[in-house]
Amino acid sequence: MSAEHEPTGQAPGDLVPEPPEDVGFTPLDRAIVWLGKKLSLVFALIAVVSLYEIVRRYLFNSPTLWVHETVTFAGATLFVLGGLYALATDKHVRIVLVYDSVSPAVQRWLRVVHHLLGLLFSSLLLYASWFMAQSAVVAPWGGWRLETSGSAWNPPFPALLKVVIFVAVVILTLQFLLHLIRDLRNKPTPNQVSDDKGERNV
Repeated sequence: MSAEHEPTGQAPGDLVPEPPEDVGFTPLDRAIVWLGKKLSLVFALIAVVSLYEIVRRYLFNSPTLWVHETVTFAGATLFVLGGLYALATDKHVRIVLVYDSVSPAVQRWLRVVHHLLGLLFSSLLLYASWFMAQSAVVAPWGGWRLETSGSAWNPPFPALLKVVIFVAVVILTLQFLLHLIRDLRNKPTPNQVSDDKGERNV
């Protein structure tokens, strides 16, 4: 175990150390990472199915009805869930030139601002995705029906994808909230602040 991940005996309220790579900050993050690693195998399945379609289409002149739409749906679903994985593992885009040059206390407040803006964004997206998902599964006359692609195969992938987006945005909003609570509750210790000042004076 590396020194940066060893227990430090920090009291409640101290700044929580960064977790090991691809572990996650909260139980929700860790569940997302676990599920994400399992679902990543679907990319291999997408490649195999796409190869199958190529062989059928160009060698036997017998294209399938289902491969293109299935692969598109699977890839879009993984793309949406990838956003949750990126936030869970802290792999989202960050201007590290600024972030790494400030003290732990300032980094903490930068994260707080990030989480607040993320909550605002995800709340607006949640509002929009709810109506999008609702219209995809409920007919204008109030009956239950799934929106379909309108192709010859006509699968309900559009409805399923819109539901996936709504569920993902719900989880994303909860992630931002949990990360905000974590950073508001945990403050840099005096030792961390003094160590940071010492590094800047070197």
